[in-house]
Amino acid sequence: MQDNQKPTVSSAADLQREVAELMIECLNLEITADQLTPDAPLYGDGLGLDSIDVLEVALMVSKRYGLQLRADSADNQHIFSSLRSLADYIATQRTR
Repeated sequence: MQDNQKPTVSSAADLQREVAELMIECLNLEITADQLTPDAPLYGDGLGLDSIDVLEVALMVSKRYGLQLRADSADNQHIFSSLRSLADYIATQRTR
């Protein structure tokens, strides 16, 4: 019997923190999850991600939560607009 399953995330705040930690790890950011404001923009003046960073985050999110993110989706600008919007999208679409 394997015991490597992650506990289910109990709240939106917990999921936001988990996604923040995954983004920081994935992109080797020199900040903590507490420094990532849920509504701050991920692009530009906020976290400062570029399109390559967003692709890396999308791949990590797809693998971790079992959902599909398409590069040509019109919703991507909204999904990746902030940590909160990304976590909300994951909460509604995740399969794991």
